[in-house]
Amino acid sequence: MSPVETLHQWISAINDHDVTRIASLMTPDSVFVDSLGNRVESARTIEAGWRSYFAICPDYWIRAESSISEGDTTLISGEAGGTIDGETWGIPAAWKAVIRDGLMLEWRVFADNKPVYEILARRRH
Repeated sequence: MSPVETLHQWISAINDHDVTRIASLMTPDSVFVDSLGNRVESARTIEAGWRSYFAICPDYWIRAESSISEGDTTLISGEAGGTIDGETWGIPAAWKAVIRDGLMLEWRVFADNKPVYEILARRRH
């Protein structure tokens, strides 16, 4: 699979909330970096993280609007959103995808997740 095909499959799997397919598209040493710079390493740990996130935000979606690639690295810009505890949110977002041998090696998120953090903070009260 080409890097572009992998990326399309990856985004489709996220939007379908198909954690099994997401996991099948990762290298064993895959890395996920969230918008705060927190790193999660290994496909198994990242898979568990996706399951937990979809439990909190069951209709999470991303929309890629533009991208630029160089070698195995693609930068994507667009939007992300979903619903948490009945509150809908949406934000501009960007992602860095590094694809090695047809599999996702790194998925890095760039976004101001303040709306998400505010919803989660209300959950604690």
